[in-house]
Amino acid sequence: MSPHPHYPHVFKPLKIGATELRNRIFVPAHTTNFGEDNLPSDRHLAYHRARAAGGAALNIVEGIRVHRSSLGRQQGLNGFDRAAIPRFARIAEAVREEGGRLFGQIIHLGRHIDGNFARMPAWSASDVPWSATAPPPHPMTEEEIALVVEGHAEVAANLIEAGLDGIELTMSHGHLLQQFLSPASNLREDAFGGSLENRMRFPLQTLRAVRERLGPDRTLGIRISADEYLPGGLALEDMTQIVRALAEAVQVDFVNVSHSAYHGSYTVSTQMADMAFRIDAFQPLTKAISRALDGMAQKPVVMTVCRYQRVAQAEEMLASGGTDMVGMARAHIADAAIVAKAKAGREQETTPCIGCNQGCAGMLALNLAITCLTNPTAGREAQWPAPAQVSTAAPRRVLVIGGGPGGMEAAATSAELGHEVTLMEAGAHLGGALRAVSAMPLRAEFATMLAALEARLTRAGVAVQLSSRAGRDAGEGHDVIVEAMGAEPRAQTLASGREACTLEAALGDPDALGDHVTLVDMLGTWSVVSVAEWLADLGKSVTLVAPTGTPGWTISMYSAFALRKRLREKGVRVIAGQALADFDGGTVRLTDLSLGAPGLRIAADSVIAPIAARPRRLTGGGLSNPAARRLAIGDCLSARTALEAVFEGHEAARGL
Repeated sequence: MSPHPHYPHVFKPLKIGATELRNRIFVPAHTTNFGEDNLPSDRHLAYHRARAAGGAALNIVEGIRVHRSSLGRQQGLNGFDRAAIPRFARIAEAVREEGGRLFGQIIHLGRHIDGNFARMPAWSASDVPWSATAPPPHPMTEEEIALVVEGHAEVAANLIEAGLDGIELTMSHGHLLQQFLSPASNLREDAFGGSLENRMRFPLQTLRAVRERLGPDRTLGIRISADEYLPGGLALEDMTQIVRALAEAVQVDFVNVSHSAYHGSYTVSTQMADMAFRIDAFQPLTKAISRALDGMAQKPVVMTVCRYQRVAQAEEMLASGGTDMVGMARAHIADAAIVAKAKAGREQETTPCIGCNQGCAGMLALNLAITCLTNPTAGREAQWPAPAQVSTAAPRRVLVIGGGPGGMEAAATSAELGHEVTLMEAGAHLGGALRAVSAMPLRAEFATMLAALEARLTRAGVAVQLSSRAGRDAGEGHDVIVEAMGAEPRAQTLASGREACTLEAALGDPDALGDHVTLVDMLGTWSVVSVAEWLADLGKSVTLVAPTGTPGWTISMYSAFALRKRLREKGVRVIAGQALADFDGGTVRLTDLSLGAPGLRIAADSVIAPIAARPRRLTGGGLSNPAARRLAIGDCLSARTALEAVFEGHEAARGL
């Protein structure tokens, strides 16, 4: 077989242990919350089938619990109940039918469960909680350690019985085995604590037990965090030594290199690094682990993850020799067929991951099933198959009014489903509020999303009318009218009767704000905090007022801790528990909410204090076509975020 003309390293076959793979791209284990009663569901089946059909060489099923003490919620998966075996078997068969291979990640979460679901305390090395608000875990006895060792081996055997091709043993992300490895969480004074040899004892016993149960001819690897990014924790120097020692002691077929610890601090925000992190920020970790394994008689395959959004980035990393395989989790959430499109030279059709963490990590933080801002079909593959597979036999004439992300999604999907679509936008450009947001460097990847939506509109043949405001006769000749006009920006009314500045005005003319700017966050989303960070990057002195106590309180911890670190480093002053009272052009007056009395006075040139925008709807009786079906989506219904707007746009199109 001749090399691929653009991606010769990506599309080169690979063998991991006994498992032969068709290329070098895999879907790493990532929590989906698709489980039902702690068992794999039909949703899992459709999800993994789609990604195998889309060209991925290997899927790794998300963390499969090995013991009752690790059941944190019913959406998680267990492998110790034998009722799970036929469910996993169906997934393995589906993936194999599509040319892929399936591994299972086995895990004990340790202190990361709250114990309420299983009605028992969390287990760990010591009684060190993972966050300031978590209960202290139960320090495991030696008998309990032995139970969990056996649990790993039993679950691994169950998964192989189900037809999976290999096992990934979790020693990463601060879960139980890493809790024993790390001096930050292991304060024991017995044979399982203290020295590195002692801290490695439980992980090594577990690895050895799993290998003995599987035998030498089954594929087994480990997932590790190459750096905990945690004071007093495991650093890269420690992990190079640990990984080499493990691989020399037990046959390890692959090492999947990740980073971070699931801890209530900055480290957790590196785990699924968002768009504020450099694309290549974590690649040196993989390269260092790979070098540490050089010279072994049978060097394990080295795998890398995090912030690989395009196949071209995977090709570059593979070509550098720093890894053997590249994991693309969020990129596969955004587009199940990303690999197949690259292979066919259709990269421009890829739905991009933009690292926003709103539909994936954001939903996980709420214990909800993952979705994706750019791909509303993620997790709904059976419900919403590819438009080409379900093209309508009864095309309708559809008018979408409003060219923000929700309107663009509604128009593109409707046309892809076979409808005749016109998109009217009052402005000179498409993109709505996201167009202004994407001008901020740390939010610039929203421009990638908008460009992909515009390309879809063109490919699908949508008639786009810019600088075109819908009049009463605009709906004539259409069967369906989708209102997607967004919402009217508003700002807080001051005690003096004047209005503070809106975010839109601030983005439009930052120079007019002066050098000292105060922002008030009453929205809790990325909107205010991202502008605060941007203004600080412009060199302005920024004060961020948080009446609720926490700015950006809806942002998940997978991004929030890194955001707070950046705000601190950039000198953004945060004032909690106070509210905006008035602004006289030079001084901001606050109210202390704890006392109900006058609060701080802050020197400022301007104050930005947005409140929830007011939905825009057709007025004056609306359009003159009473027979047309009318739908409204996104901020037209309630001012929220692009995540809801895009989902509702897609949902509206599917319901035509």
